[in-house]
Amino acid sequence: MSANQSSAQESTARQQAVTVLGLGPMGRALAGAFLAAGVRTTVWNRTPGREGDLAERGAVLAASAAEAVAASPVTIICLVNYDATDAVLRQDAVEAALKGRTLVNLSADVPERARDTGRWAEEHGVAYVDGAIMTPAGTIGSPDGVFLFSGPSTTYEEHRAVLDSLGGTHTHLGEEVSRAAAYDIALLDIFWTSMGGFVHALALADAEGISPRELAPFASGIARILPPLFDELSGDVEDGTYSGAINPLTSGVSTMAHVVHAAEAHAIDSGVMRAIEGMARRTVALGHGTDGFSRVAEVLRRR
Repeated sequence: MSANQSSAQESTARQQAVTVLGLGPMGRALAGAFLAAGVRTTVWNRTPGREGDLAERGAVLAASAAEAVAASPVTIICLVNYDATDAVLRQDAVEAALKGRTLVNLSADVPERARDTGRWAEEHGVAYVDGAIMTPAGTIGSPDGVFLFSGPSTTYEEHRAVLDSLGGTHTHLGEEVSRAAAYDIALLDIFWTSMGGFVHALALADAEGISPRELAPFASGIARILPPLFDELSGDVEDGTYSGAINPLTSGVSTMAHVVHAAEAHAIDSGVMRAIEGMARRTVALGHGTDGFSRVAEVLRRR
């Protein structure tokens, strides 16, 4: 982005107003970024006293969710899940205040809940964009933040200047309102299974006399080989090739069994690795032993 474009974007953002519902760590970070960009920001939280220094920085504290929504053309809601957002939004006063305005939901939940909220918004005359934040609260307002959005592109573009004031990279994934949630769930799958594997590895290494800090640089080495493997496996699955020329499943299953055996010898729970080994053995039993690990994705999708 050029300096002129950035200046124009900031100027446009300063003419806008935004409401933030939810002042947990992420909500406060969102409101703080809007304030730093000069956007008039109204905030509200279900539990009073969570606003921190936002009022001192210029935020308007609303007495109710309906009052907060009525203060701005666009409302950002960021709560723990859609049960929480429903409890706030699906009240007569809030629905009336939202009518004719835009709601951007940055809470996390499953795709079906995003579709349900999209239907509710349409029924109540609310322009709706669903979104997901893929980076921690500390990245908000910096170049490191990553935001995903889905829903009507015209609505997204209408409020693009205000949303861009959150910093980072923003990707609109399409008109289908649940696509951001679908990406979020898939990416969280990678994150949490990876984190689970890492802490399991720390426990196993410790049982063998290797400290966490001793293992860490080698673990980072494993992490560096994953991105090209992700690209390769994604191509295999999309093209239906499932190549096992370098590392067939039969070989992979053997190494998985070694991890399970070593861990359980130290009485370490190996449920996650046993599940992965079980998926691989099932795939081998179906006649795919010479295929690569990517074949497991196809087997998991079978009805």
